[in-house]
Amino acid sequence: MGRRRKQRVVILCTGNSCRSQMAEAIWRHLAGDRYDVASAGTEPKPVHPLTLAVLEEIGVATTGLRSKPITALALETQPPDWIVTVCDAAKDSCPTVSAAASHIHWPVADPAAVRGSDEEILAAFRQARDDIAERIRNFLRIHS
Repeated sequence: MGRRRKQRVVILCTGNSCRSQMAEAIWRHLAGDRYDVASAGTEPKPVHPLTLAVLEEIGVATTGLRSKPITALALETQPPDWIVTVCDAAKDSCPTVSAAASHIHWPVADPAAVRGSDEEILAAFRQARDDIAERIRNFLRIHS
């Protein structure tokens, strides 16, 4: 019996600094090598330090996470099976990215937009992380 081809998942966000980075790292953590996972942004910014902190506090590896533009993913030559958007702005630009992929939209609140105390901001990052992790677990239950 032949080995199944890994499905390619691309996670898109505007800045590729928080939510999409969380999703990329958590997806790899939960799915192991069953999926080829990458993230990118329509307007990439550096990875937010709290993104790394909240991933590391639950034991998710952050080595190699870096912000990158959609153009770095070679979507034309390596089309994804799934495109997951985690912000509305990225969702709106998706039809021009890859018409062949199945699209999923997970509207996750942007933790980097939260203003308040350090504790409130950290709580927003944890909430985004936990929301994304639950959505990925549900996806994997259905599609793996």
